[in-house]
Amino acid sequence: MKTLGLIGGTSWVSTIDYYRFINQGINDKLGGVNAAQLLLHSFNYADIAKNHAANDWAKTTQMVIDAGIGLKNSGAEAIVLCANTLHLVAEEAEAKIGLPVIHIATATAGVIKKHQLTKVGLLGTKFTMENTFFTDKLTQSDIESITPNDTDRAFIHQTLMDELGKGILLPETKGRYLQIIDDLVQQGAQGIILGCTEIPLLIKPEDTDVIQFDTTQIHSAAAVAFALGEVNY
Repeated sequence: MKTLGLIGGTSWVSTIDYYRFINQGINDKLGGVNAAQLLLHSFNYADIAKNHAANDWAKTTQMVIDAGIGLKNSGAEAIVLCANTLHLVAEEAEAKIGLPVIHIATATAGVIKKHQLTKVGLLGTKFTMENTFFTDKLTQSDIESITPNDTDRAFIHQTLMDELGKGILLPETKGRYLQIIDDLVQQGAQGIILGCTEIPLLIKPEDTDVIQFDTTQIHSAAAVAFALGEVNY
């Protein structure tokens, strides 16, 4: 089994799910008391948020690179960035760390293709919805993506920072998310990408008629497959 290096803390709430899903995935495959071989570097999210507020992605990139090199030196054989937004720096980090970074958008695009969908809605932080690091991977797989309008994008980003990232799950916030999802479905979305690792804490599969793509679970499954040598990156 290969050792995975997790870079988490963005936020710690969803990092817990990564740890759980990856260990459960390994145990499902191998049985017994088998669990994953994991190393974890967990950021103080306040430091990352400060960089985001200053639009200082170079500093965040260097933090990720330094964390990844530390994990590599401790025996990690691949890096798992435990957040969608951090994948904005994934390609540069991968090159500087010298280990494969298991890309969340590549894994998600693969699952969407298996469902034979061609148009999906994307929810996430403003960085995920307004940059192309995620949507480019979808486009490469011939998947069209649509995002909410400006007002809804601002609402999603604000609640991710102020509520979901702190483990605060409010019914009124859930109701607004479900309305946003419905609006995207009305625009032709055949499925919805929960493209921030905190969103699945609020929105569950039974909450919508349309299929949801939980990027936390999808990414964790891809990490399990790499650890067991089922896929390479």
